[in-house]
Amino acid sequence: MKNLQEQLNHISSYTSKLLRKKFGRGPESCSATLSKHYLLLHIRGFISPMEEVLLQQGKSYDVDHARTLIIANVLDELKGVVQISFGVDVKEYYHDWNFPNNTGIILLVFEENVAGYEDQFTFDNIKKFEEEVARISALVQKVPNSIETIPLSETVFLVERKGILIAIEKALISKGFEKQLIATKDELEKDYFHRYSKFNEILSREIQDIFIDWDLHDDKSIMIFKLK
Repeated sequence: MKNLQEQLNHISSYTSKLLRKKFGRGPESCSATLSKHYLLLHIRGFISPMEEVLLQQGKSYDVDHARTLIIANVLDELKGVVQISFGVDVKEYYHDWNFPNNTGIILLVFEENVAGYEDQFTFDNIKKFEEEVARISALVQKVPNSIETIPLSETVFLVERKGILIAIEKALISKGFEKQLIATKDELEKDYFHRYSKFNEILSREIQDIFIDWDLHDDKSIMIFKLK
């Protein structure tokens, strides 16, 4: 039986091969981080020549939309491997891409905890960190009803925000403008979280990447903070 690191290496390798199969090229690297409730895949160096041309023309929305369609197909195959490896069902997934840094993440959320695995990372300033998440969220939309932070490693934090949508956003979703809303929120929130936050002071570390995705129908958002 494979040990944990061998399983994670296998899943990382399998994901790279899947991306190569579906997109015509694979990433430069893909690393997996496990929590008892989450599996995070951090991807680097994954912009194709065609996507690069589109990005240079300012068509990041088109690139992101195409990736969303293909990633859904990738996840259909990946979920089975993950479920067999860890003996848990995958109930939902999120993904996001930082095109300027040529990085991205895929996050799988499990129905139940991974048997025998205990989370081992904590940090001292979690209250101040969550207060800052709430403050920046309020600048863009509103203070979330709840914020939960889960350290996945010494350099990666997951933040789940629930109750973040304002009335006009809910109205746009009901009228079918979900894709446009996500694209706008993605650009606006990342700009505010990078430019106006005090995370570097709170954590005494520099933020390298922030990834954000939403489940608008359940009114929640997942954020991944990657530290240098």
